[in-house]
Amino acid sequence: MSLCVASALAALSLAAPGFTLSWVHSVERIEWQERWRAQDGALLLVQARVKGSGAGMEPPPDAHRQAGWWVYAPILPPQPVLWLAVSGATVSGWRLCEDGGPCHELEAELAPPGSGVDRLRVSADAACAPVSESDRRP
Repeated sequence: MSLCVASALAALSLAAPGFTLSWVHSVERIEWQERWRAQDGALLLVQARVKGSGAGMEPPPDAHRQAGWWVYAPILPPQPVLWLAVSGATVSGWRLCEDGGPCHELEAELAPPGSGVDRLRVSADAACAPVSESDRRP
């Protein structure tokens, strides 16, 4: 299963069916990581990890501590697409690491400063193309 990460400017096609998406929370400045897997044309959230809590980041009651992280398995149905906001107001941008492969600084690769790009699309899609005007908003 292929992954496609796209902005209005460019698209990045990835062969790995699994990936970790990470970012630093814009208010709390705490790292968050999510493990995703592409399956049957959708994206499945397998695990979430957060270094702390606060401002909408509270781990659920079933979370457990592991090596300094709160770790849990979110209950979320398969997602046809993930839309990632690009605000420029965060400490760091979105980072996507392919299972067994390289990591990508998504904003640097697909939404450089001044480009006007405000969202990135992640999908399990072999036909990977930049985001068009018709699908820019879900």
